[in-house]
Formats: sequence, C-alpha cells, structure tokens
Amino acid sequence: MLHGSGGPHFESMRYPHYVARDIDLKRTEHLLTAIVILALVALFIGLRLYSVLGERTGHEQPILKPADPDHADPRVETKTPLRGATTVTPVEGDNLAYLPTAGPGVRALLAADPSFDVARFLDGAKVAYRLILEAFWKGDLEAMRPFVDAHVFETFASAVEQRSKDGLVLDNRLVTVDEAVIASAEVERSVALVTVRFEADMAAITRNGAGEVVAGSLSDAVQTRDRWTFRRDIARHDPNWLLVETDEEE
Repeated sequence: MLHGSGGPHFESMRYPHYVARDIDLKRTEHLLTAIVILALVALFIGLRLYSVLGERTGHEQPILKPADPDHADPRVETKTPLRGATTVTPVEGDNLAYLPTAGPGVRALLAADPSFDVARFLDGAKVAYRLILEAFWKGDLEAMRPFVDAHVFETFASAVEQRSKDGLVLDNRLVTVDEAVIASAEVERSVALVTVRFEADMAAITRNGAGEVVAGSLSDAVQTRDRWTFRRDIARHDPNWLLVETDEEE
C-alpha cells in the first residue's frame, strides 16, 4: 500500500522541508554577497577620499585667517576715521573743495571748529556771492548789510553813490557760478578767515539815465574771477560768516 492514496501526501510533506533548507542557504548566500559588496563599496569610497584629501604631512597650505592689524600688508592703506573730525568732501567734478595750498589752513580750522563743514560753507558762500552782487547792482544796500562788515559796506555804498551821481544804472546779471573753491584759510585765536575763489559768468550792462546801453552787452557773458574773504568768530554761537574783503583776480 506504499503507492496508495497517502503516498503522494507523504512526498508532498517532504518537498517543503527540502525546499525550505534550500531557500535558507540561498538567503544566507545573498546576505554574504551583499555584505561583501557593501564592504567593497566602503573600501572604494575610502580610497577615493584618501586620494583627494591625502594625509597631513606638515607641508600643506596653511589655513587662512583674518589678518592681524599689527601685521597687515603695508601695501594696503588702512583708513580709520578720527573721532570728531569732519571729512572734506571733494566738489563734483575734477576740482577739489580747496586748493592744495589751503590744505593746512582748512585742517587747522577743522581742528579748532569740528562743526565746520566745507561743502556746506561753499554752498553758503555761493549764495552770499549772488545775493551781495545783485544787491550792489540794484543799489539795495540794506539787503547786503547783514552779510558784510562795516568796511566792505562803506566801499559798496560809496560806489553806489558815485554811480547815482553819474546817472548810470547797472543792468548786470549773474549767469552762473562755475566754481567756488577755498583758496586760503587761517585761524587766529578764535577768528577764522576763509578766502573763496569764485569763477562766474556775468552779463554786464551799464545804462544811462535814458536807459540807453553805454557799456557791455547782454548777449555776451563775461567770465570773472573774484577772491572774497569771509570772517567768523568760532567762539560765538552765531554761525554766519561776514564778507570782509573783495579782490578781483587778474
């Protein structure tokens, strides 16, 4: 009865047993294969890192760090702003705010009065230049009085009076102020003197009592160069500068 209906049943029970052992062996082989492959990959990566990074032998390029200010490269200029100092800003264009010869005087003025601002001073000087000239041409002495000292006021007043006696009227016009630059500066005790060199284009016309043109032309502007000196007592709180001298540059 070995080949009865139960035979096939017993054989079918043996096959799972053999198959299971075979599967376990195959799984073990696959696992060992995976471990070997991973080890080879790790070894390969380690060799690549070594070839790229190498090992430290004492001859490597040193790691850069921020430069020590005490050992800075002498070719590099280190600029440290001074406390309380006012930076002199160049005027737009190729011209500076002051001539090179005026440098020591400007620095002395800045040291004596840290609130002095070169650019702001020159802006105010150009406004005063236009205002005083236009007041003089119109004969409006009171308009210029707050901006000039007694000596300059008397000089302008005398010229206006003489012009009136001659029956002449100035019909001048300030076209533009091309340049205003500090030509000199000095400080004596608490009094500061600053001379400004102006370059300007003016249309100059002189008329007689009848309104006829006797000199000049409105169509041709004349370039003029003046040097005006302004004074201020820096010990006082009054920030205004007074015109104390006028000269025409040849």
